[in-house]
Amino acid sequence: MFQAPKGTRDILPPESDRWQALVALFADVFGRAGYGLVQSPMFEDIGVFQRLGEGTEVVRKEMYDFFDKGDRHLALRPEGTAPVVRAFNQHRPTVPWKVWYLTPCFRYEEPQAGRFRQHHQVGAEAIGSPDPDLDVEVIALQHDFYQALGLSKLSLRLNSMGSPGDRQAYAERLAGWLAQQVRELDEADRANATDHPLRVLDSKRERTVTAIADAPLITDHLSDEAAVHFERVQAGLNALGVDYEIDPRLVRGLDYYTHSTWEFAAGALTSAQNAVGGGGRYDGLAESLGGKATPGVGFGAGIERILLAADAEGALADTSGAVDVFVVDVTGGDAGRDLTFELRRNGISADRAFDARSMKAQMKVADRSGARLALLVGEDELESGIVTVRDLRSGGDQTALPRTQVINDVAQRLAKE
Repeated sequence: MFQAPKGTRDILPPESDRWQALVALFADVFGRAGYGLVQSPMFEDIGVFQRLGEGTEVVRKEMYDFFDKGDRHLALRPEGTAPVVRAFNQHRPTVPWKVWYLTPCFRYEEPQAGRFRQHHQVGAEAIGSPDPDLDVEVIALQHDFYQALGLSKLSLRLNSMGSPGDRQAYAERLAGWLAQQVRELDEADRANATDHPLRVLDSKRERTVTAIADAPLITDHLSDEAAVHFERVQAGLNALGVDYEIDPRLVRGLDYYTHSTWEFAAGALTSAQNAVGGGGRYDGLAESLGGKATPGVGFGAGIERILLAADAEGALADTSGAVDVFVVDVTGGDAGRDLTFELRRNGISADRAFDARSMKAQMKVADRSGARLALLVGEDELESGIVTVRDLRSGGDQTALPRTQVINDVAQRLAKE
């Protein structure tokens, strides 16, 4: 018997109901801010993702890449931002282009809680403006999304990577400092000390974290322009009541970030992997993918990790996909079929039993369905042109109504909840 590959899993009802609720909240929060849904292919030319940084673990070890039958070198999407920027370059929509996405991402890494080889992200990107207020908008909307989910034990870390020039100058300074400390670093981080020094700051290995405690801070080496940008972001978050702490060591792992970077962490998760989403500004990414120089800002958030945080806080618990009405028909099925579709076409969720089961068997299914009401059609009801409406949540109180009145009666009952 085949099973799901290692690092992947099936999402089945009722768990999938929580996924639907999460995505609906995300779409609502960002839709009200003018963000539209964008969908791009799950695989791209491998060059799209190589721009993440040749020294990143994603590019070196984790990407699922392959040659197709036309000998094209492709890769499954390991993250959400680069494909959206590629789509922007290709289609050149009106700016600022504000979009959100829902996508599976693929990384070959050891599975653990909240991290899978196929995981899923929601995210948002705003492309076409260097205005720091756009950074504020994206961060605050992400914050409001978590609030709408019912997550309260969150912390936001904020930093600035400065301009591309600031980043380059700081990387050189940091590389020089790390050269003097390289023996103190965890062995797995030593290779990055010279060629990719910022990734050493992103290490979670205990020995490295201790060794870099006194490393130079990028916030001490920002240009005047970058400092003004960062101050404006902080002022905006303060005005909107979004709490944060400045973390000069927050660099994130990908090469395209400039200016604002941030990460939300769930305090309800005790593991080291408690990040529930992060992002930043990437003013050079469009150009590196072959387009015109165009600023952008955005983030990605892992659905699996968010749901772990929701479980830890008891949030997003009431997301049952139960229908409102269950139709029980023991007269052959025609009445049940027609009544069920009439309910659905009037905006009422409804289901029915199949296989010509007995009244007792169908009522068991109705009780398990979670429906509030059952509509019963037996031989007597069919002959008299009536339907019995039974309230499944009040001990079985029931009323017989003319068939023509049932839809309105059901709608009124449900509206009172």
